[in-house]
Amino acid sequence: MKYTSLPSSIYTQNRERFMSQLKPNSIAVFNSNDVYPISADSTLPFAQHRDLFYLSGIDQEETIVLLYPDAKDPAHREIVFVRETNAHIAIWEGHKLTKKETTKVSGVETVMWTSLFEQTLLDLAKHAEHIYINTNEHYRAKVETQTREDRYIAWCKKKFPHHKYERSNPILQRLRSIKAAEEIEHIQRACNITEKGFRRILKFVKPGVWEHEIEAEFAHEFLKNRSKGFAYTPIIASGTNSNVLHYIENCKKCKSGDVILLDVGAEYGNYSSDMTRTIPVSGRFSPRQRAVYDAVLKVKNEATKLLVPGVLWKAYHVEVGKLMSSALIDLELLTKNEVAENAEAYKKYFMHGTSHHLGLDTHDYGLLDEPMQANMVFTVEPGIYIPDEGFGIRLEDDVVIQPIGAPKNLMQNIPIDPDEIEALMNA
Repeated sequence: MKYTSLPSSIYTQNRERFMSQLKPNSIAVFNSNDVYPISADSTLPFAQHRDLFYLSGIDQEETIVLLYPDAKDPAHREIVFVRETNAHIAIWEGHKLTKKETTKVSGVETVMWTSLFEQTLLDLAKHAEHIYINTNEHYRAKVETQTREDRYIAWCKKKFPHHKYERSNPILQRLRSIKAAEEIEHIQRACNITEKGFRRILKFVKPGVWEHEIEAEFAHEFLKNRSKGFAYTPIIASGTNSNVLHYIENCKKCKSGDVILLDVGAEYGNYSSDMTRTIPVSGRFSPRQRAVYDAVLKVKNEATKLLVPGVLWKAYHVEVGKLMSSALIDLELLTKNEVAENAEAYKKYFMHGTSHHLGLDTHDYGLLDEPMQANMVFTVEPGIYIPDEGFGIRLEDDVVIQPIGAPKNLMQNIPIDPDEIEALMNA
């Protein structure tokens, strides 16, 4: 692996916290992701299912985690199943985890080959009352592909039609939303790598460069620093493209006088960073661009202060809407009467949310109807988009909610002050 793994004690603690939430006499099973085909013999790079990774630290395909805290035999309370290797696999695919290495990474003492999973579950399920299955219940999920987890669930329900089925996801949504110190360190490292990429492109950008060339500069810096690459598909949006929220073509030449909206983040050890900066192609903002930039920065700074324990996500966004409405009135994009008549009039120019959970997923787990807590990690990303004027501005940092006071900004060293950005671009 390119990255330094977290200590196995983290995964042991994660399993203990999860198992403490299970009903008595329950089994919970978690499957790794598939290696997804493209065409012919081509496949996408393997990416581990984040729930399985959270519970085991195993970053390898064909892995299964079985948890049965009330098993009579202590050896059956935690089991990791990994792919059995051989000389042929070693030659063609490289090293796979041994049983001893699996224990070292995960902290699980009982390790079996994946081929033994079905028979093992058949034996253990005879004594269990509940089976926890792990479906994707994220509020932004839209999955059309059958997953390895889906196939397992169908098989399991056919084999054990009389067991009581429960859901793992609500438990994990709550647990994963609060980060351990070691997890925050990995997110910080991802942010630091993102900073290196951003500082690199500030020296690179000039009129005539292509959006994909900027993307390549980021990729170079990320890979150089032991990241697997982008935490999500990067947005390098110059000119009118900066008004397209999920623009990913990155195929336009950057022109003098335009801005470039950069929504880019490195991953590190499967943990995400998520940064947005908007910079001038020519190295100087126009007066209008600067006015809008300053307004967005002010909203971001004020919105960040609102992220404290006890705050509800929906109420937070209402307050940010008020901040944005005031900014848009000052920019003469809205009138006071328009805002008085419609509290959501600001959505004409700011149509997306301000914050989302961040962690193993870029849009990470978190139950949005529960109050915010210390050690949750959120993005803060207001924007103002003005298609009629040919540009949009978005700024985004990643912050950790603190027990008392304002959040800690994990991106505080990434240039965001417009004067600093101009100075670095013209150095």
